[in-house]
This record gives sequence, C-alpha cells and structure tokens, in this order.
Amino acid sequence: MRERLQVDERRARLLELGLKLFGSRSYEEISIHDIAAEAGISKGLLYHYFNGKRGFYLATLELAGVRLLEAITVIDLNVTLEDRSAKGLMAYLTYVEAQAVNYSALMHGGLGADKEVLTIVERIREVVVSRIMHGLGLQSPRPVFRAAARGWVGSVEASSLDWLKYGEPTKEELVRLLLGQLYAALQVASQLDAESGVVLDPALAVVLTPAPTRPPPE
Repeated sequence: MRERLQVDERRARLLELGLKLFGSRSYEEISIHDIAAEAGISKGLLYHYFNGKRGFYLATLELAGVRLLEAITVIDLNVTLEDRSAKGLMAYLTYVEAQAVNYSALMHGGLGADKEVLTIVERIREVVVSRIMHGLGLQSPRPVFRAAARGWVGSVEASSLDWLKYGEPTKEELVRLLLGQLYAALQVASQLDAESGVVLDPALAVVLTPAPTRPPPE
C-alpha cells in the first residue's frame, strides 16, 4: 500500500510539473528530455508513468480540465442564476488568465484537431450546460435551451481566447458582455419554447444596462 501511495504521489507531482511547464511553453517547445531533467528522473521512468511525452501532455491537460471544473463548480447553486453566472464566469476567466497556455491548448485541441483533447473539453462543456439547465429549473435539457446554452459556451470559449490574445476588454467588462449574451439567448429560447414554463428572473437583465462610464485616460 505504501508503495502504491508513493507511485500516486510521484505521478501527482509530475502532473503539477506538467501544469507548470505546459502552462508557460507550448507542447512543441518542450522535449521529453526537458521534462525528465526538470523532474529529476530518467526518461524511462516518464515513459513508465505516461507512455511518453504525448501521454504526459494529455494527462496534464486532463488535470487542467479538472482544475477548471473545480473553479467553476464551487459556486453555490442556491443563489440566483445571475449571481451564479457572474461568479462562475469570473472564476472561469481567472483560471484562463492563470493557465493561458494550457487553456489555449485545451480549446484549440478541442476544435476538432485532437479527439482525445476534445473529450476533455466536452466534459467541461456538458457540466456548464447542465448547470445552466439546473439554474432554469429544467430537469432535462429541452432542445432549444440546450442549443442556446451550447452556443453560449462556444461564445465564452472564443471570447476567452480573444481576450488572452489581445488583453482587452477588462475581465469585468468581458463578464458583463458574456452575461448579456446569455440572457439574450435564454430570452429567445423561452419565447421559442413557451411550453417549458421558464420565466427568466428580471434581475438577469441588469447585465444589459450600460456599464458605468470609465474616465478617459489622462
């Protein structure tokens, strides 16, 4: 049992190293020799644990996906949809900011380039969609609402990548923008599927009001 614990602990430490390495450099920039040297182990041991560089990279992205889910699922489900969405988005973007390279790898790989990475990304998307459905009081995702939620998740991903590239707008402005998109999409969905009985909380519409004007730069 102790030997198994040692194996698990060593593997966990290696994955933390992977987050650090792939969080600052791209996959192509890092060799398996670099990984082994940084970890203070032989390349053979890395192959033993992960079957090579790609296996190590995928395991690292899996951990990145788990951490992202942890960041967005600690939000209290009992608060309003507006508060939960705002806090969840802020947690999401905070993670994106801290793990920019890993996030970019997850999203770019999840756009059809890599089926294994897509599996990780799809798991995240399904959790977000499920939580939106829960917030609307839907026990099962009705087609129109599911389409609206999935489309919005895609918008969050694309906007996050754009935000990483250009560094603008501010995180708070981006949260506000994305919440506005969510409300608009759900509003149309509720009109198309009136039988759902979904009535949006008017408080969610507050995100569509103009944001406070920022003073011009000096």
